[in-house]
Amino acid sequence: MPVDPTVVAPEPGTDVRAALMEGSTALGIELGSTRIKASLVGPDGAALASGSHDWENQFVDRMWTYSLEAVWTGLQACVASLLADTERRYGVRPTTFGALGVSAMMHGYLAFDRDGELLVPFRTWRNTTTDRAAAELSELFGHNIPLRWSIAHLYQAVLDDEPHVPELASFTTLAGYVHRRLTGRHVLGVGDASGMFPVDPATRTYDARMLAQFDELVAGRRPDLHLADLLPEVLVAGQEAGRLTEEGAALLDPSGTLAAGIPLCPPEGDAGTGMVATNAVAPRTGNVSVGTSIFAMVVLERPLERVHHELDLVTTPAGDLVAMVHCNNGASELGAWAEVFGRFAAALGHPAEPDAVFGALLREALDGEADGGGLLAYNYLSGEPITGLAEGRPLVVRAPDSRLTLANFARTQVYAAFATLSLGMRVLEAEGVELDTLFAHGGMFRTAGVAQRLLAAAVRAPVAVATSASEGGPWGMAVLAAYLGVAAEQDLGTYLRTRVFAAAEVDVVEPDAADLVGYAAFLDRYVAGLAIERAAVEATAHGVAAR
Repeated sequence: MPVDPTVVAPEPGTDVRAALMEGSTALGIELGSTRIKASLVGPDGAALASGSHDWENQFVDRMWTYSLEAVWTGLQACVASLLADTERRYGVRPTTFGALGVSAMMHGYLAFDRDGELLVPFRTWRNTTTDRAAAELSELFGHNIPLRWSIAHLYQAVLDDEPHVPELASFTTLAGYVHRRLTGRHVLGVGDASGMFPVDPATRTYDARMLAQFDELVAGRRPDLHLADLLPEVLVAGQEAGRLTEEGAALLDPSGTLAAGIPLCPPEGDAGTGMVATNAVAPRTGNVSVGTSIFAMVVLERPLERVHHELDLVTTPAGDLVAMVHCNNGASELGAWAEVFGRFAAALGHPAEPDAVFGALLREALDGEADGGGLLAYNYLSGEPITGLAEGRPLVVRAPDSRLTLANFARTQVYAAFATLSLGMRVLEAEGVELDTLFAHGGMFRTAGVAQRLLAAAVRAPVAVATSASEGGPWGMAVLAAYLGVAAEQDLGTYLRTRVFAAAEVDVVEPDAADLVGYAAFLDRYVAGLAIERAAVEATAHGVAAR
Protein backbone atom coordinates (compact mmCIF):
# COMPACT_ATOMS: atom_id res chain seq x y z
CA MET A 1 0.00 0.00 0.00
CA PRO A 2 1.48 3.41 -0.93
CA VAL A 3 2.22 5.90 1.83
CA ASP A 4 -0.47 8.56 2.15
CA PRO A 5 1.29 11.95 1.87
CA THR A 6 -1.31 13.59 4.12
CA VAL A 7 -0.34 11.52 7.15
CA VAL A 8 1.75 13.59 9.53
CA ALA A 9 4.75 12.06 11.28
CA PRO A 10 4.11 11.82 15.05
CA GLU A 11 5.95 14.17 17.37
CA PRO A 12 9.38 12.93 18.51
CA GLY A 13 9.06 10.76 21.58
CA THR A 14 5.39 9.98 20.98
CA ASP A 15 4.67 6.31 21.69
CA VAL A 16 2.24 5.69 18.90
CA ARG A 17 2.21 1.93 19.42
CA ALA A 18 1.14 2.39 23.04
CA ALA A 19 -1.59 4.83 22.02
CA LEU A 20 -2.86 2.34 19.44
CA MET A 21 -2.89 -0.56 21.90
CA GLU A 22 -4.52 1.52 24.64
CA GLY A 23 -7.13 2.94 22.30
CA SER A 24 -6.29 6.57 23.01
CA THR A 25 -6.71 7.47 19.33
CA ALA A 26 -9.74 8.79 17.44
CA LEU A 27 -11.12 7.57 14.11
CA GLY A 28 -13.01 9.75 11.65
CA ILE A 29 -14.80 8.34 8.60
CA GLU A 30 -16.33 10.50 5.88
CA LEU A 31 -18.52 9.31 3.02
CA GLY A 32 -17.76 11.78 0.25
CA SER A 33 -19.29 11.86 -3.19
CA THR A 34 -16.53 9.86 -4.90
CA ARG A 35 -14.50 8.39 -2.05
CA ILE A 36 -15.05 7.07 1.45
CA LYS A 37 -12.07 8.07 3.60
CA ALA A 38 -10.90 7.32 7.11
CA SER A 39 -8.37 9.16 9.25
CA LEU A 40 -6.83 7.98 12.52
CA VAL A 41 -5.44 10.68 14.82
CA GLY A 42 -3.70 10.99 18.16
CA PRO A 43 -5.16 12.91 21.14
CA ASP A 44 -4.17 16.33 19.74
CA GLY A 45 -5.08 15.65 16.14
CA ALA A 46 -1.80 14.41 14.65
CA ALA A 47 -2.69 12.16 11.69
CA LEU A 48 -1.39 8.62 12.20
CA ALA A 49 -2.91 6.50 9.43
CA SER A 50 -5.56 6.60 6.73
CA GLY A 51 -7.76 4.42 4.56
CA SER A 52 -10.04 4.92 1.58
CA HIS A 53 -12.42 3.32 -0.88
CA ASP A 54 -13.59 4.75 -4.21
CA TRP A 55 -17.26 4.75 -5.05
CA GLU A 56 -19.60 6.64 -7.32
CA ASN A 57 -23.24 7.69 -7.42
CA GLN A 58 -25.69 6.36 -9.99
CA PHE A 59 -28.29 8.25 -12.02
CA VAL A 60 -31.32 5.96 -11.76
CA ASP A 61 -34.82 6.97 -12.88
CA ARG A 62 -33.57 10.56 -13.16
CA MET A 63 -32.40 10.53 -9.54
CA TRP A 64 -28.84 10.63 -8.18
CA THR A 65 -28.46 7.83 -5.64
CA TYR A 66 -26.21 5.32 -3.88
CA SER A 67 -27.40 1.88 -2.80
CA LEU A 68 -27.24 1.01 0.90
CA GLU A 69 -25.27 -2.08 -0.08
CA ALA A 70 -22.63 0.20 -1.61
CA VAL A 71 -22.56 2.20 1.63
CA TRP A 72 -21.64 -0.83 3.72
CA THR A 73 -19.28 -2.55 1.32
CA GLY A 74 -17.52 0.78 0.91
CA LEU A 75 -17.29 1.42 4.65
CA GLN A 76 -15.94 -2.05 5.28
CA ALA A 77 -13.30 -1.67 2.56
CA CYS A 78 -12.32 1.75 3.91
CA VAL A 79 -11.96 0.53 7.50
CA ALA A 80 -10.00 -2.53 6.35
CA SER A 81 -7.71 -0.21 4.42
CA LEU A 82 -7.12 1.94 7.51
CA LEU A 83 -6.45 -1.02 9.80
CA ALA A 84 -3.96 -2.43 7.29
CA ASP A 85 -2.25 0.95 6.93
CA THR A 86 -1.95 1.25 10.70
CA GLU A 87 -0.47 -2.24 11.01
CA ARG A 88 1.99 -1.60 8.19
CA ARG A 89 3.19 1.65 9.76
CA TYR A 90 3.37 0.65 13.42
CA GLY A 91 3.14 -3.15 13.60
CA VAL A 92 -0.13 -2.90 15.57
CA ARG A 93 -3.63 -3.69 14.30
CA PRO A 94 -6.04 -1.66 16.46
CA THR A 95 -8.95 -3.42 18.14
CA THR A 96 -10.47 -0.26 19.63
CA PHE A 97 -10.30 3.54 19.52
CA GLY A 98 -10.81 6.21 22.12
CA ALA A 99 -13.61 7.72 20.03
CA LEU A 100 -15.20 7.39 16.62
CA GLY A 101 -17.14 9.74 14.37
CA VAL A 102 -18.94 9.49 11.02
CA SER A 103 -19.57 12.30 8.57
CA ALA A 104 -20.95 12.37 5.05
CA MET A 105 -22.28 14.53 2.28
CA MET A 106 -25.05 16.71 3.70
CA HIS A 107 -28.76 17.02 2.92
CA GLY A 108 -30.65 14.52 0.80
CA TYR A 109 -33.39 12.15 1.90
CA LEU A 110 -33.21 8.72 3.52
CA ALA A 111 -36.75 7.71 4.54
CA PHE A 112 -37.54 4.71 6.75
CA ASP A 113 -40.61 2.88 8.04
CA ARG A 114 -41.15 1.72 11.62
CA ASP A 115 -39.09 -1.41 11.00
CA GLY A 116 -36.11 0.61 9.78
CA GLU A 117 -36.62 -0.41 6.15
CA LEU A 118 -35.73 2.09 3.42
CA LEU A 119 -38.92 3.28 1.73
CA VAL A 120 -37.46 4.85 -1.43
CA PRO A 121 -33.92 4.89 -2.87
CA PHE A 122 -31.58 7.39 -1.21
CA ARG A 123 -32.05 10.82 -2.81
CA THR A 124 -28.75 12.66 -2.61
CA TRP A 125 -27.98 16.37 -2.41
CA ARG A 126 -27.40 16.43 -6.17
CA ASN A 127 -31.09 16.08 -6.97
CA THR A 128 -32.80 19.32 -7.93
CA THR A 129 -36.38 18.06 -8.32
CA THR A 130 -37.87 19.95 -5.39
CA ASP A 131 -38.52 23.36 -6.95
CA ARG A 132 -42.12 23.79 -5.79
CA ALA A 133 -41.46 22.49 -2.28
CA ALA A 134 -38.38 24.65 -1.75
CA ALA A 135 -40.13 27.78 -3.03
CA GLU A 136 -43.24 27.30 -0.88
CA LEU A 137 -41.26 26.54 2.26
CA SER A 138 -38.90 29.47 1.74
CA GLU A 139 -41.88 31.82 1.48
CA LEU A 140 -43.67 30.27 4.46
CA PHE A 141 -40.66 30.33 6.78
CA GLY A 142 -39.04 33.55 5.57
CA HIS A 143 -35.90 31.45 5.45
CA ASN A 144 -34.14 30.11 2.36
CA ILE A 145 -34.82 26.38 1.87
CA PRO A 146 -32.52 25.10 -0.89
CA LEU A 147 -33.60 22.36 -3.28
CA ARG A 148 -31.25 19.77 -1.77
CA TRP A 149 -32.38 20.16 1.87
CA SER A 150 -34.06 17.13 3.43
CA ILE A 151 -37.23 19.02 4.32
CA ALA A 152 -37.65 20.08 0.68
CA HIS A 153 -37.46 16.42 -0.38
CA LEU A 154 -40.03 15.42 2.23
CA TYR A 155 -42.47 18.19 1.35
CA GLN A 156 -42.09 17.49 -2.38
CA ALA A 157 -42.99 13.87 -1.66
CA VAL A 158 -46.08 15.10 0.21
CA LEU A 159 -47.04 17.40 -2.68
CA ASP A 160 -46.57 14.57 -5.17
CA ASP A 161 -48.64 12.26 -2.97
CA GLU A 162 -45.91 9.64 -3.07
CA PRO A 163 -47.14 6.30 -1.73
CA HIS A 164 -44.31 5.94 0.78
CA VAL A 165 -45.26 9.02 2.82
CA PRO A 166 -47.99 7.34 4.96
CA GLU A 167 -45.43 4.70 5.99
CA LEU A 168 -42.77 7.24 6.99
CA ALA A 169 -41.50 6.84 10.57
CA SER A 170 -38.18 8.71 10.34
CA PHE A 171 -35.85 10.38 7.89
CA THR A 172 -32.25 11.46 8.08
CA THR A 173 -29.02 12.17 6.21
CA LEU A 174 -26.40 9.66 5.13
CA ALA A 175 -24.24 10.34 8.21
CA GLY A 176 -27.30 10.01 10.45
CA TYR A 177 -28.23 6.69 8.83
CA VAL A 178 -24.78 5.17 9.27
CA HIS A 179 -24.55 6.43 12.87
CA ARG A 180 -27.94 4.92 13.70
CA ARG A 181 -26.88 1.52 12.38
CA LEU A 182 -23.65 1.70 14.41
CA THR A 183 -25.20 2.84 17.71
CA GLY A 184 -28.97 2.43 17.55
CA ARG A 185 -29.45 6.17 18.16
CA HIS A 186 -31.45 8.43 15.83
CA VAL A 187 -29.36 11.59 16.34
CA LEU A 188 -27.49 14.14 14.27
CA GLY A 189 -24.86 16.80 14.85
CA VAL A 190 -26.29 20.31 14.76
CA GLY A 191 -24.35 21.26 11.62
CA ASP A 192 -25.77 18.37 9.60
CA ALA A 193 -29.20 18.82 11.18
CA SER A 194 -29.25 22.45 10.03
CA GLY A 195 -29.17 21.16 6.44
CA MET A 196 -32.24 19.02 7.06
CA PHE A 197 -34.41 21.70 8.66
CA PRO A 198 -33.69 25.24 9.93
CA VAL A 199 -32.01 25.39 13.34
CA ASP A 200 -32.47 28.19 15.87
CA PRO A 201 -28.95 29.29 16.93
CA ALA A 202 -30.33 30.37 20.31
CA THR A 203 -31.61 26.88 21.20
CA ARG A 204 -29.25 24.87 18.96
CA THR A 205 -32.11 22.66 17.83
CA TYR A 206 -34.85 22.83 15.19
CA ASP A 207 -36.72 26.14 14.96
CA ALA A 208 -39.95 25.62 16.94
CA ARG A 209 -41.96 28.22 14.99
CA MET A 210 -41.10 26.64 11.67
CA LEU A 211 -41.85 23.11 12.94
CA ALA A 212 -45.36 24.26 13.86
CA GLN A 213 -45.77 26.04 10.52
CA PHE A 214 -44.81 22.90 8.62
CA ASP A 215 -47.25 20.69 10.53
CA GLU A 216 -50.03 23.20 9.84
CA LEU A 217 -49.05 23.39 6.16
CA VAL A 218 -49.36 19.64 5.57
CA ALA A 219 -52.31 19.06 7.91
CA GLY A 220 -54.81 19.06 5.06
CA ARG A 221 -52.91 16.36 3.16
CA ARG A 222 -51.25 14.46 6.02
CA PRO A 223 -52.92 15.26 9.37
CA ASP A 224 -50.98 12.45 11.06
CA LEU A 225 -47.56 13.84 10.01
CA HIS A 226 -45.74 15.53 12.90
CA LEU A 227 -42.32 16.62 11.78
CA ALA A 228 -40.63 16.67 15.20
CA ASP A 229 -41.39 12.94 15.58
CA LEU A 230 -39.58 12.15 12.31
CA LEU A 231 -36.41 14.22 12.59
CA PRO A 232 -33.22 13.07 14.37
CA GLU A 233 -32.43 14.44 17.82
CA VAL A 234 -29.94 17.32 17.59
CA LEU A 235 -26.60 17.20 19.44
CA VAL A 236 -23.67 19.62 19.52
CA ALA A 237 -19.94 18.92 19.30
CA GLY A 238 -18.58 17.36 22.48
CA GLN A 239 -21.75 15.47 23.43
CA GLU A 240 -21.52 11.69 23.40
CA ALA A 241 -23.88 10.31 20.77
CA GLY A 242 -23.93 6.64 21.75
CA ARG A 243 -21.54 3.71 21.68
CA LEU A 244 -20.61 1.20 19.02
CA THR A 245 -22.83 -1.86 19.37
CA GLU A 246 -21.84 -5.45 18.60
CA GLU A 247 -23.90 -5.19 15.41
CA GLY A 248 -22.26 -1.89 14.54
CA ALA A 249 -18.75 -3.26 15.06
CA ALA A 250 -19.54 -6.18 12.75
CA LEU A 251 -20.92 -3.81 10.12
CA LEU A 252 -17.68 -1.80 10.08
CA ASP A 253 -15.30 -4.75 10.43
CA PRO A 254 -16.68 -8.18 9.51
CA SER A 255 -13.31 -9.75 10.44
CA GLY A 256 -14.18 -9.26 14.10
CA THR A 257 -11.05 -7.28 14.95
CA LEU A 258 -12.93 -4.18 16.09
CA ALA A 259 -14.50 -4.34 19.56
CA ALA A 260 -17.84 -2.85 20.58
CA GLY A 261 -18.21 -0.10 23.17
CA ILE A 262 -16.34 2.76 21.43
CA PRO A 263 -17.98 6.15 22.18
CA LEU A 264 -19.18 8.10 19.15
CA CYS A 265 -19.43 11.85 18.71
CA PRO A 266 -22.43 13.37 16.91
CA PRO A 267 -22.50 12.51 13.19
CA GLU A 268 -21.80 15.57 11.05
CA GLY A 269 -21.98 16.80 7.49
CA ASP A 270 -18.99 17.42 5.26
CA ALA A 271 -19.44 21.17 5.65
CA GLY A 272 -18.94 20.93 9.41
CA THR A 273 -15.88 18.73 9.13
CA GLY A 274 -14.44 21.15 6.61
CA MET A 275 -14.80 23.99 9.09
CA VAL A 276 -13.00 21.95 11.74
CA ALA A 277 -10.29 20.84 9.31
CA THR A 278 -9.48 24.49 8.55
CA ASN A 279 -9.96 25.92 12.06
CA ALA A 280 -12.81 28.08 10.77
CA VAL A 281 -15.44 27.86 13.52
CA ALA A 282 -15.12 31.38 14.97
CA PRO A 283 -16.96 34.53 13.75
CA ARG A 284 -15.24 36.36 10.84
CA THR A 285 -13.57 33.14 9.69
CA GLY A 286 -14.57 31.01 6.75
CA ASN A 287 -13.49 28.14 4.59
CA VAL A 288 -13.82 26.88 1.04
CA SER A 289 -14.07 23.15 0.43
CA VAL A 290 -13.45 21.86 -3.08
CA GLY A 291 -14.47 18.36 -4.15
CA THR A 292 -17.32 16.99 -6.27
CA SER A 293 -19.21 20.03 -5.02
CA ILE A 294 -17.70 23.30 -3.88
CA PHE A 295 -18.91 25.42 -1.01
CA ALA A 296 -17.88 28.28 1.22
CA MET A 297 -18.79 28.53 4.89
CA VAL A 298 -18.63 31.93 6.62
CA VAL A 299 -19.25 32.15 10.37
CA LEU A 300 -21.47 35.18 10.94
CA GLU A 301 -21.26 37.88 13.59
CA ARG A 302 -24.95 38.72 13.13
CA PRO A 303 -27.97 37.42 11.18
CA LEU A 304 -28.28 38.49 7.56
CA GLU A 305 -30.58 41.39 6.70
CA ARG A 306 -32.43 39.59 3.92
CA VAL A 307 -33.26 36.13 2.61
CA HIS A 308 -31.07 35.16 -0.36
CA HIS A 309 -31.64 32.11 -2.52
CA GLU A 310 -27.87 31.91 -3.08
CA LEU A 311 -27.17 31.44 0.65
CA ASP A 312 -28.00 28.62 3.08
CA LEU A 313 -28.12 29.43 6.77
CA VAL A 314 -26.59 26.49 8.64
CA THR A 315 -24.38 26.15 11.72
CA THR A 316 -20.95 25.11 12.89
CA PRO A 317 -20.71 21.77 14.76
CA ALA A 318 -21.02 23.85 17.94
CA GLY A 319 -24.25 25.50 16.72
CA ASP A 320 -23.07 29.00 15.69
CA LEU A 321 -24.72 30.61 12.66
CA VAL A 322 -23.03 30.16 9.28
CA ALA A 323 -23.79 31.46 5.78
CA MET A 324 -23.14 28.73 3.24
CA VAL A 325 -22.61 29.25 -0.48
CA HIS A 326 -23.15 25.78 -1.91
CA CYS A 327 -22.49 24.88 -5.54
CA ASN A 328 -23.42 21.42 -6.78
CA ASN A 329 -20.52 21.25 -9.23
CA GLY A 330 -16.88 21.42 -8.16
CA ALA A 331 -13.73 19.76 -9.44
CA SER A 332 -15.21 16.66 -11.12
CA GLU A 333 -15.07 18.11 -14.64
CA LEU A 334 -11.46 19.18 -14.17
CA GLY A 335 -10.73 15.65 -12.96
CA ALA A 336 -12.41 14.19 -16.05
CA TRP A 337 -10.18 16.27 -18.32
CA ALA A 338 -7.14 15.15 -16.33
CA GLU A 339 -8.14 11.55 -17.08
CA VAL A 340 -8.33 12.36 -20.80
CA PHE A 341 -4.86 13.92 -20.79
CA GLY A 342 -3.53 11.03 -18.72
CA ARG A 343 -4.80 8.54 -21.27
CA PHE A 344 -3.26 10.63 -24.07
CA ALA A 345 0.12 10.55 -22.30
CA ALA A 346 -0.18 6.78 -21.92
CA ALA A 347 -1.04 6.42 -25.62
CA LEU A 348 2.22 8.24 -26.41
CA GLY A 349 4.10 5.77 -24.25
CA HIS A 350 4.49 8.04 -21.22
CA PRO A 351 2.00 6.83 -18.58
CA ALA A 352 1.72 8.87 -15.38
CA GLU A 353 -0.07 8.57 -12.07
CA PRO A 354 -3.44 10.40 -11.96
CA ASP A 355 -2.23 12.79 -9.24
CA ALA A 356 0.80 13.72 -11.37
CA VAL A 357 -1.40 14.44 -14.39
CA PHE A 358 -3.81 16.52 -12.32
CA GLY A 359 -0.93 18.48 -10.78
CA ALA A 360 0.67 19.13 -14.16
CA LEU A 361 -2.63 20.43 -15.53
CA LEU A 362 -3.04 22.76 -12.56
CA ARG A 363 0.49 24.11 -12.84
CA GLU A 364 -0.05 24.77 -16.53
CA ALA A 365 -2.94 27.06 -15.60
CA LEU A 366 -0.50 29.58 -14.14
CA ASP A 367 0.96 30.11 -17.61
CA GLY A 368 -2.44 30.94 -19.09
CA GLU A 369 -3.65 34.43 -19.90
CA ALA A 370 -5.30 36.18 -16.98
CA ASP A 371 -8.78 35.94 -18.55
CA GLY A 372 -8.28 32.43 -19.93
CA GLY A 373 -7.65 33.64 -23.47
CA GLY A 374 -11.32 34.24 -24.22
CA LEU A 375 -12.30 30.63 -23.55
CA LEU A 376 -15.44 29.71 -21.65
CA ALA A 377 -16.24 26.55 -19.69
CA TYR A 378 -19.04 25.19 -17.52
CA ASN A 379 -18.46 22.34 -15.07
CA TYR A 380 -22.16 21.54 -14.70
CA LEU A 381 -22.49 17.77 -14.44
CA SER A 382 -25.71 18.34 -12.49
CA GLY A 383 -28.12 21.19 -11.91
CA GLU A 384 -26.93 24.42 -10.29
CA PRO A 385 -29.54 26.30 -8.21
CA ILE A 386 -27.46 29.47 -7.82
CA THR A 387 -27.62 30.03 -11.58
CA GLY A 388 -31.16 28.67 -11.91
CA LEU A 389 -30.39 25.42 -13.74
CA ALA A 390 -32.29 22.24 -12.85
CA GLU A 391 -29.88 20.15 -14.94
CA GLY A 392 -26.38 20.71 -16.22
CA ARG A 393 -24.21 19.98 -19.24
CA PRO A 394 -20.40 20.30 -19.09
CA LEU A 395 -19.31 22.64 -21.87
CA VAL A 396 -16.20 24.18 -23.40
CA VAL A 397 -16.94 27.16 -25.66
CA ARG A 398 -14.62 29.34 -27.69
CA ALA A 399 -14.97 32.10 -30.23
CA PRO A 400 -12.92 32.15 -33.45
CA ASP A 401 -10.53 34.67 -31.90
CA SER A 402 -10.11 32.82 -28.57
CA ARG A 403 -6.59 31.57 -27.85
CA LEU A 404 -6.88 27.81 -27.41
CA THR A 405 -3.73 26.70 -25.62
CA LEU A 406 -3.26 24.09 -22.93
CA ALA A 407 -2.49 26.82 -20.39
CA ASN A 408 -5.59 28.84 -21.27
CA PHE A 409 -7.71 25.69 -21.29
CA ALA A 410 -6.42 24.67 -17.84
CA ARG A 411 -6.95 28.13 -16.37
CA THR A 412 -10.47 28.30 -17.76
CA GLN A 413 -11.34 24.93 -16.20
CA VAL A 414 -10.07 26.09 -12.79
CA TYR A 415 -11.96 29.38 -13.16
CA ALA A 416 -15.12 27.42 -14.07
CA ALA A 417 -14.81 25.39 -10.88
CA PHE A 418 -14.90 28.63 -8.85
CA ALA A 419 -17.32 30.73 -10.91
CA THR A 420 -20.65 29.84 -9.32
CA LEU A 421 -19.07 30.13 -5.87
CA SER A 422 -17.88 33.65 -6.61
CA LEU A 423 -21.41 34.68 -7.62
CA GLY A 424 -22.67 33.60 -4.20
CA MET A 425 -19.78 35.31 -2.39
CA ARG A 426 -20.75 38.60 -4.07
CA VAL A 427 -24.07 38.37 -2.20
CA LEU A 428 -22.25 38.10 1.14
CA GLU A 429 -20.15 41.14 0.22
CA ALA A 430 -23.32 43.12 -0.46
CA GLU A 431 -24.63 42.13 3.00
CA GLY A 432 -21.54 43.71 4.54
CA VAL A 433 -20.19 40.40 5.86
CA GLU A 434 -16.51 40.78 6.73
CA LEU A 435 -13.87 38.06 6.81
CA ASP A 436 -10.52 38.03 8.56
CA THR A 437 -9.45 34.69 7.11
CA LEU A 438 -10.72 32.38 4.38
CA PHE A 439 -9.17 28.93 4.57
CA ALA A 440 -9.22 26.48 1.66
CA HIS A 441 -9.00 22.71 1.78
CA GLY A 442 -9.43 19.68 -0.44
CA GLY A 443 -7.25 17.66 -2.78
CA MET A 444 -7.08 20.50 -5.31
CA PHE A 445 -4.80 22.37 -2.93
CA ARG A 446 -2.14 19.65 -2.79
CA THR A 447 -0.58 21.30 -5.84
CA ALA A 448 0.99 24.29 -4.14
CA GLY A 449 0.26 27.82 -5.28
CA VAL A 450 -2.19 27.21 -8.12
CA ALA A 451 -5.80 26.70 -7.00
CA GLN A 452 -5.09 28.89 -3.95
CA ARG A 453 -3.93 31.81 -6.08
CA LEU A 454 -6.81 31.58 -8.56
CA LEU A 455 -9.36 31.15 -5.77
CA ALA A 456 -8.08 34.38 -4.19
CA ALA A 457 -8.95 36.16 -7.43
CA ALA A 458 -12.36 34.49 -7.58
CA VAL A 459 -13.39 35.48 -4.03
CA ARG A 460 -11.48 38.79 -4.02
CA ALA A 461 -9.92 38.00 -0.65
CA PRO A 462 -6.76 36.46 0.82
CA VAL A 463 -6.86 32.66 0.88
CA ALA A 464 -5.01 30.61 3.48
CA VAL A 465 -3.99 26.96 3.16
CA ALA A 466 -2.79 25.08 6.24
CA THR A 467 -0.66 21.94 6.32
CA SER A 468 -3.86 19.98 7.00
CA ALA A 469 -5.59 21.31 3.87
CA SER A 470 -5.32 18.14 1.81
CA GLU A 471 -6.44 15.91 4.71
CA GLY A 472 -9.93 17.33 4.59
CA GLY A 473 -13.16 16.01 6.05
CA PRO A 474 -12.21 12.63 7.55
CA TRP A 475 -9.41 14.28 9.52
CA GLY A 476 -11.86 16.97 10.68
CA MET A 477 -14.27 14.23 11.77
CA ALA A 478 -11.50 12.47 13.67
CA VAL A 479 -10.69 15.75 15.44
CA LEU A 480 -14.36 16.12 16.42
CA ALA A 481 -14.26 12.58 17.82
CA ALA A 482 -11.08 13.37 19.78
CA TYR A 483 -12.81 16.48 21.15
CA LEU A 484 -15.17 14.23 23.13
CA GLY A 485 -12.41 13.72 25.67
CA VAL A 486 -11.88 17.42 26.46
CA ALA A 487 -15.26 19.03 25.73
CA ALA A 488 -15.96 19.48 29.43
CA GLU A 489 -12.82 21.64 29.73
CA GLN A 490 -12.72 23.67 26.48
CA ASP A 491 -15.09 24.99 23.84
CA LEU A 492 -14.48 23.74 20.31
CA GLY A 493 -12.83 26.94 19.06
CA THR A 494 -10.36 27.03 21.94
CA TYR A 495 -9.55 23.34 21.52
CA LEU A 496 -8.78 23.81 17.83
CA ARG A 497 -6.77 26.98 18.32
CA THR A 498 -4.67 25.88 21.32
CA ARG A 499 -4.22 22.16 20.79
CA VAL A 500 -4.84 21.08 17.20
CA PHE A 501 -3.62 24.09 15.23
CA ALA A 502 -1.21 25.66 17.72
CA ALA A 503 1.84 24.78 15.62
CA ALA A 504 0.14 24.59 12.21
CA GLU A 505 1.94 26.10 9.23
CA VAL A 506 -0.33 28.39 7.21
CA ASP A 507 0.39 29.87 3.79
CA VAL A 508 -1.62 32.99 2.90
CA VAL A 509 -1.91 34.27 -0.68
CA GLU A 510 -3.23 37.72 -1.52
CA PRO A 511 -5.18 38.23 -4.77
CA ASP A 512 -2.91 39.05 -7.71
CA ALA A 513 -3.86 42.33 -9.46
CA ALA A 514 -3.70 40.86 -12.96
CA ASP A 515 -5.67 37.78 -11.89
CA LEU A 516 -8.39 39.99 -10.41
CA VAL A 517 -8.87 41.85 -13.70
CA GLY A 518 -8.66 38.67 -15.77
CA TYR A 519 -11.06 36.73 -13.59
CA ALA A 520 -13.58 39.58 -13.63
CA ALA A 521 -13.54 39.49 -17.43
CA PHE A 522 -13.99 35.72 -17.38
CA LEU A 523 -16.90 35.97 -14.94
CA ASP A 524 -18.68 38.55 -17.10
CA ARG A 525 -18.29 36.17 -20.03
CA TYR A 526 -19.48 33.29 -17.85
CA VAL A 527 -22.69 35.03 -16.78
CA ALA A 528 -23.47 36.15 -20.32
CA GLY A 529 -22.84 32.62 -21.60
CA LEU A 530 -25.33 30.97 -19.26
CA ALA A 531 -27.81 31.18 -22.14
CA ILE A 532 -25.59 28.68 -23.98
CA GLU A 533 -25.74 26.31 -20.99
CA ARG A 534 -29.54 26.57 -20.86
CA ALA A 535 -29.78 25.90 -24.57
CA ALA A 536 -27.55 22.83 -24.21
CA VAL A 537 -29.78 21.45 -21.45
CA GLU A 538 -32.90 22.00 -23.52
CA ALA A 539 -31.39 20.55 -26.70
CA THR A 540 -30.17 17.35 -25.02
CA ALA A 541 -32.93 16.78 -22.47
CA HIS A 542 -34.49 13.93 -24.44
CA GLY A 543 -31.18 12.12 -24.80
CA VAL A 544 -30.49 12.23 -21.04
CA ALA A 545 -33.98 11.04 -20.19
CA ALA A 546 -33.59 8.08 -22.54
CA ARG A 547 -30.48 6.68 -20.79
